[in-house]
Amino acid sequence: MSQGPDGLRRPVRAGRALIVIPVAWIVAVSVIDVLAPPHIHLGPLLVAAPAVTPSFGGPRTVGVVAALAVIAQTVIGVLRDPDELLSANHEAQIIALVLVGTSLVIFCVLRERRAKELMQVRYVSEAAQRVVLPPLPRQLGPLRAASLYLAAEAEAQIGGDLYAAARTTSGTRLIVGDVRGKGMTAVSDAALLLGAFRVAAHRQAGLGELVAYLDRSVCWDLMEPGETARYGETFITATVLDIPDRDGRVQMVSCGHPPPVVLRNGRPMTMDALHPAPPLGLGELADPRYHVESFPFDPGDLLLLYTDGVTEARDSTGTCYPLAERITGWTENDCDAFLGRFRRDLLHHVGGHLDDDAVMIAIERPAPPRA
Repeated sequence: MSQGPDGLRRPVRAGRALIVIPVAWIVAVSVIDVLAPPHIHLGPLLVAAPAVTPSFGGPRTVGVVAALAVIAQTVIGVLRDPDELLSANHEAQIIALVLVGTSLVIFCVLRERRAKELMQVRYVSEAAQRVVLPPLPRQLGPLRAASLYLAAEAEAQIGGDLYAAARTTSGTRLIVGDVRGKGMTAVSDAALLLGAFRVAAHRQAGLGELVAYLDRSVCWDLMEPGETARYGETFITATVLDIPDRDGRVQMVSCGHPPPVVLRNGRPMTMDALHPAPPLGLGELADPRYHVESFPFDPGDLLLLYTDGVTEARDSTGTCYPLAERITGWTENDCDAFLGRFRRDLLHHVGGHLDDDAVMIAIERPAPPRA
């Protein structure tokens, strides 16, 4: 197998078979040109052979085809009229073939170098994602979970969206969030918040105290030396949940993040916060009070968490993805199956490419087995 410029594997045999096309073109043009009347010249058509070769071949293949085209142009001149080989017109055609062939070889070399760089970037970003954003465990106590991260950038698999889960003695704490901005700064801020959450979520402090600690953690980072210009400009929207192991209401603190959705028997219910707090990182400016709200999450329900990359995904007409409308009637009980359908439906809505990163998390509280 060989590596194509787009990072996909391409069979070597297929590339070798396709080389027959430019070679056959060179032979056909040469034969016809030699047999054609003296006033007809088809030699300039030889440039098409090396021109199409980069679509399936590398620098060596392109160089070989270009050399064959130059040789063919020379042979045409010898067979038609030896004196014509020394004519300015024929020399110009040979020089043009050499220049085009050389340019295409250079292009293929740069293309392969770029492909290797992209592969390395993807490798590094995937490694970073495994460290910063590993997939949620399939089992969180009695809960079943599945997570999916869709990156908008083809070169990277991680951005400013974040999620994490932590087990406590009585349940599971979850956070899903979205850092304002893009690039490595957003990744750094996401890693900072996730680290603070993983450290503090195991403590027995209430959910309000946990969110206040996370807000201070983000603010401390913004006030470090050299970063004062970012104060008040960088923030993180987030929803923090506490899901009890036993049947009970889920506790939630919403910090400017899209609301969770509970899917019950195919009917979605949006859990809007009555007293939302400002995004994390703005606490020093707003002096917020973190109201802990709650909503039911019964056996058999499926809890959906997501970032605004989902609800703000637009189709060709500019229409945002209508989340509640699209998932109405979905009865998948398996988290992975639900997210698989969710992913396909979202990408179909946007035509296959997202403009912003998107996180999707499905949490299921299994129904008790029937007697």
